[in-house]
Amino acid sequence: MPSARSDRLEDALHRIFEGGKNTRASWFALTGGETLFAEGDTADTLYLLRSGRLGVFRPNVDADRPPLFVGVIRPGEPAGEMAMLAGTEHTADVVALRDSEVLALPRDAFFEAARTEPDLMVELSRLMIQRARDRRSGGGEPSVFGFISARPRPIRAFVERIAAAIEADGFSCQVIDQSALSSASEWFSRVEDAHDYVLYVAEMDEPAWAALCARQVDRVFVVGAGLMAPPNRPLPHAGVLDAQRRTDLILLRDPRMANPANTGVWIDAVSPGRWFQAVEGDQADAERMGRVITGSAVGVVMSGGGARAYSHIGALRALREAGVPIDFVGGASMGAVIAAGPALNWSQEELEARIRKAFVVSDPLSDLAFPMLAMTRAKKVDRLLEEAYGDVDLADLHRPFFAVSTNLTSGKLEVHRRGLMRRAMRASIAIPGILPPVVMDGQVLVDGAVLKNLPAEVMRNMNAGPVIGVDMSETRGVDPEVIEHPPSIWRLIATGAWRRGPPIVSILMRSATLTTDADLESSRAATDLLVQPTPDGLDIRDWKGFDPGVDAGYRATREALEGLDRPVTHLRRRSPLSVSAPRETDAGTASGSSRRAAAETPRKGGRRVRRDTPSA
Repeated sequence: MPSARSDRLEDALHRIFEGGKNTRASWFALTGGETLFAEGDTADTLYLLRSGRLGVFRPNVDADRPPLFVGVIRPGEPAGEMAMLAGTEHTADVVALRDSEVLALPRDAFFEAARTEPDLMVELSRLMIQRARDRRSGGGEPSVFGFISARPRPIRAFVERIAAAIEADGFSCQVIDQSALSSASEWFSRVEDAHDYVLYVAEMDEPAWAALCARQVDRVFVVGAGLMAPPNRPLPHAGVLDAQRRTDLILLRDPRMANPANTGVWIDAVSPGRWFQAVEGDQADAERMGRVITGSAVGVVMSGGGARAYSHIGALRALREAGVPIDFVGGASMGAVIAAGPALNWSQEELEARIRKAFVVSDPLSDLAFPMLAMTRAKKVDRLLEEAYGDVDLADLHRPFFAVSTNLTSGKLEVHRRGLMRRAMRASIAIPGILPPVVMDGQVLVDGAVLKNLPAEVMRNMNAGPVIGVDMSETRGVDPEVIEHPPSIWRLIATGAWRRGPPIVSILMRSATLTTDADLESSRAATDLLVQPTPDGLDIRDWKGFDPGVDAGYRATREALEGLDRPVTHLRRRSPLSVSAPRETDAGTASGSSRRAAAETPRKGGRRVRRDTPSA
């Protein structure tokens, strides 16, 4: 991956840390998983990474969730420079992702030595600005990934397809297998420095190599088979990746197997941060995993909004017509219901037909009840959800998906990624006062829009790539005329309008989807493309207003896409390494005596991809 440092900064840091005889710099080693410094520690030292890799993590506001990944620090780059220069406490944890060597220089010694390096402060300032930009754009993300097999059948062909997809997107990518086991550690660093992405692949019968891979990479994918049980023996792992939830799961299945299954068993065995489904030999799935690796995967998150959320259907139609991939999906309330379509691999036609049947034809809120817990009994809603989702588990969806609900017991947002889909969806749409709450594991759950109508931050934690938010939060959904002059009960019965409930339903539904300015700002800040449909005249409970709602979402999304100056997948794209001066990469055994054998294949535009195979 391209480094955030400049040659001048690297040279100056080298002279300050290692060039002088009287330097006060000290050397020490960190084992993988060991912390260099933590949030709140005094910043009285500048660090320089000599070898290995460091990960930067910011503690999550919710202590139950893993720390937020900020970026990677690579050999030759400083660590802790911003807080050290400002004289403040560190604002993040820096942890060794693998065994690393670090140089440390006290703050006063740095300022003393900096007097002889007039460009140092300028270059450090540039580095800090670049890192700030990287954090906003997705730069600084992992570039070294391990694929560790947990099935008897080889996974090398699958990894090669992913590498080919990465290269087709304009990046250089290197696949390294067990033949590099006896290479010197310096060789690994040189290969990683010379390529945009490096993929280590370890088969199930290569335990020593798999163990090394787990310690060598920024992020691990455990690759298993959906219909097989996980291995009885412990899988290779790295403690730091486990602690930071940076181990993911990929389950491959036979093309004859229409839908994923058995995912929950693998999740219990691997405890992954994320999980993915892929069909053996399917090019589209290989390309999707390539986007996940390069930070180009697209996440679509949808807000609640009652009947106005039909606009989400139009948004999906516009995205599909424009060729925008949909790699992650999620939402709150009615937005979760629509987002479930792509997660279940429904076509656009099937999604529209199912939503029409469930909401336009069936009048889901027409089973009015004496309001002991809610305005409706929800029996009709329960039946419709069972017809739509059956006994599908959220973990067994084609694409990563989440729905959110509000936990009235704990007062926190509940993120549903596992368990019966119909139960999670029922909780996500349980608008207080309209539908009775749902009780899960002793917790009382209601509509997710109550706490987070546009859960874009949840999507950002799942996906480093572009996030599209389709937001109905500010769209008016209550007709003031109806509120000022409510119809009589007899008129509601005579016109059939009783089926969508009295006007109080609109008031309760709209109240549930309101959000504070601060919350709305933070949610929208987590998106890269914000779409705000305006289905004017469509009441929040007007379940018959399917077509105008869909049309509003379609037009708004088309307009948003036309305003972009690049493809959606490139909104957080990192620049590939320059090929103006190709770097040679030497490989060797532990003694450093062997040389690599290199094969070059031409790429479009004159660019060449170097394949390195170290000799044993």
